[in-house]
Amino acid sequence: MSDAPGPPFRADHVGSLLRPPALLEARARHAAGEIDDAELRGVEDEAIADVVRLQGDVGLRTATDGEFRRASWHMDFIYAIDGISKVSGEDIVVHFRNADGTIDFTPAGLHVDGPLSIDEPIFGADFAYLQGQVDERQTAKLTIPSPSMVHYRGGAAAIDPAVYPDEDAFWDALSAAYAQQVRGIAARGCTYLQLDDTSLAYLNDPAQRAELAAQGRDAEHQHERYIRQINAALAGRPEGLTVTTHMCRGNFRSSWVAEGGYDFVAEALFGGLEVDGFFLEYDDARSGGFEPLRFVPEGKRVVLGLVTTKRPELESKDDLKRRIDEAARFVPLEQLAISPQCGFSSTVEGNALTREEQVAKLALVVEVAEEVWGDS
Repeated sequence: MSDAPGPPFRADHVGSLLRPPALLEARARHAAGEIDDAELRGVEDEAIADVVRLQGDVGLRTATDGEFRRASWHMDFIYAIDGISKVSGEDIVVHFRNADGTIDFTPAGLHVDGPLSIDEPIFGADFAYLQGQVDERQTAKLTIPSPSMVHYRGGAAAIDPAVYPDEDAFWDALSAAYAQQVRGIAARGCTYLQLDDTSLAYLNDPAQRAELAAQGRDAEHQHERYIRQINAALAGRPEGLTVTTHMCRGNFRSSWVAEGGYDFVAEALFGGLEVDGFFLEYDDARSGGFEPLRFVPEGKRVVLGLVTTKRPELESKDDLKRRIDEAARFVPLEQLAISPQCGFSSTVEGNALTREEQVAKLALVVEVAEEVWGDS
């Protein structure tokens, strides 16, 4: 991987992009019963075709659908897994923080109340449409939440013991369901799959581990279980499928949840997770230093998320190049790449940027990659 052009590419991006006003309006009208599913999908199709062109126009070789058909980066997928139901999440409040204060968010919850399976690949039709929009220079990427995200929020309390009497049985079934997804989406032509995972970043934060410990969970070793189960889901994956993971510390309306460098999980994560590349959040001091990258083995690419999606101010090229040089002290430059630190719209609401500011950030990533590595 390190001497290959990608994916992941020298200039890449995480996945979600700001929803255009026409799409937001259509979603509101659909929720109100004013338009049907087919009409909404037509608006989505048009918006996705436009955003694929946008990605190509700025010079990106990765193309996503911006996650335009989803309300959030993870729950649309999770609720589509057979055996998982949506439940009220009134007892769960997530505290997001930003420079101006906090935003409390009460997400819906989930309950594992039946055997887990993914008989038909989730987002299969959506990916097929994306694949039909990319040009010859672009590679279509599908982003989905990692298996860890099914477990992190609720733990054993979200699993019906009549279905899975112990967590080992649950994990075996979940990894097997994800393996179905991996095989199924690859069979539909996907060559670039990303597993998005906040849990492996959250667990670096002592406050997050304290919360899990207070629930009676094994916070000190949770990341090791997650790594094993992701590996089980990816075991025997089809040839020609590149798999990456993206980790961040929360991204909702330009706000975040956790903080702390990758030190706590680094050795187990970088040395043990069987993916081809890591998209890592590194846009401010909250993400810690580059020292944990010393555990990244040869042959794996690290995509440095140096450009923030949380604020509109454009980063200095010189500052970005200096930070790439700093990271190259711990992992060879040829294994590095650059991207924004997270998506621009992990939920339908989006971050506090305009479309033009988003485009400027993506173009900056491409320009820096070309100046550092000679390609993007």
